[in-house]
This record gives sequence, structure tokens and C-alpha cells, in this order.
Amino acid sequence: QVQVVESGGGLVQAGGSLRLSCAATSQFVFDTNAWAWYRQAPGKQRELVAQISDGYNTNYADSVKGRFTISRGYAKNSAYLQMNSLKPVDTAVYYCNSDGRILGRGEFNAWGQGTQVAVAS
Repeated sequence: QVQVVESGGGLVQAGGSLRLSCAATSQFVFDTNAWAWYRQAPGKQRELVAQISDGYNTNYADSVKGRFTISRGYAKNSAYLQMNSLKPVDTAVYYCNSDGRILGRGEFNAWGQGTQVAVAS
């Protein structure tokens, strides 16, 4: 009932910036929606990068604090990850997660397909 699609990945030089976008679509109306960005590097487990609640509270992994900023759209159907001062260790597939409630339909949790971010040294 909810589909999530990420975009904005790519190849960037160390020190550069990228902005990832995440869009959630549904035929129904979002009541609440919290967002999170995760990443998974080759040979490593998926890790939480940043999250933002329905009430706009944010949380970041220590490794990205001060460099990444998560935000969300007012309409509850989009989220963004602004990534500055990128490092080669940030290279990973980035996944968006959308978690909340749909009016009259109950709770949902949906993942995107991932977008590749590669940072060259």
C-alpha cells in the first residue's frame, strides 16, 4: 500500500556533496510518517545513518554528525538526506525507510530499493 523510491545517488569526489531524495506514494492519505536512512557497504551490515520522526526530531549516527542533514517534506510523503564533506568510507548503498500510519488503514513500514553512493579519494 506504500511504495518508496530513492534517488540522487552517484559518484562524487571526497569532500563533495550529494542530496538523496526519498518519495513515498500511496493511494491513501498518510496520517503519520517517520523516515530513516540506512546504508550498507560491501561486506558490512546495514547501519542506521539518520532518522527523523513525524514530529521532526532527528537522530544521527556519530560517523555522520555535522556532515549529513536529514529533512522531510511538510506533506509527509518525502524525505531528504543532504550529505556534505563526503568521505570514501561513506561509500555504500543508501536505503530509505518510511514508517507510519495511513488514515483508516493502519500502520505500514516500507523500504526503497536503494541508491548507490560512491566517494572517490
